[in-house]
Amino acid sequence: MADGQKVLAIDVGGSHVKLLVSGESEPRRFDSGPDLTPEQMVEGVRAAADGWSWDVASVGVPTPIRGGKVIAEPVNLGEGWVGFDFERALGKPTKVVNDAVMQAIGSYDGGRMLFLGLGTGLGSALIVDGVVEPLELGHLPYRKKTFEDYVSERALERRGKKKWTEAVFDVVERLSAAMEPDYVVIGGGGVKHLDELPPNSRRGDNENAFRGGFRLWEPEWSPRPGAGEPS
Repeated sequence: MADGQKVLAIDVGGSHVKLLVSGESEPRRFDSGPDLTPEQMVEGVRAAADGWSWDVASVGVPTPIRGGKVIAEPVNLGEGWVGFDFERALGKPTKVVNDAVMQAIGSYDGGRMLFLGLGTGLGSALIVDGVVEPLELGHLPYRKKTFEDYVSERALERRGKKKWTEAVFDVVERLSAAMEPDYVVIGGGGVKHLDELPPNSRRGDNENAFRGGFRLWEPEWSPRPGAGEPS
């Protein structure tokens, strides 16, 4: 970040929208849900951020992003996200990335890292020597459905903790074998339900999404176009 530049990081999830300005310590939030539109999100952000000032913004959205633009409607939110002009709506320079990418950037500690976010769905991203590769692993076929059908928060509620944990360990093992990371960071709200972690894994934190949002504006950070930079 440029000296003195304040960044507003916005983490859009299926249950809540969370936000934090660099220099502040207490995040703010409001309810999300399956009917949330981007206009409602911006309105909620403006209300929740009352009293804060910022110069630029980072927005993490749970859907594929290319060239800083939403290219598919989020499965767990309302409609209208494709083509929405976040920068115009927020009135500040804005970078838009996939929500898993934003948390992955905030979790990154060098080398080759696979990030898996256990939440409303399964977020995923790979970072290799500081270069981000957004992934959409959650929708790949697994058993009778998809990966996220077995490791999401809904799966935990439906199948119980024991079966859910077994699925998480199996999914991490399979995806690690495919991606060959130096380490895996397991983030998202679901990680708190894991009493133990799969081999070669580290526990992430949802608040790392804010750090990732701040890092997006650091000059030394150069994510790929799919991670939010102009193509």
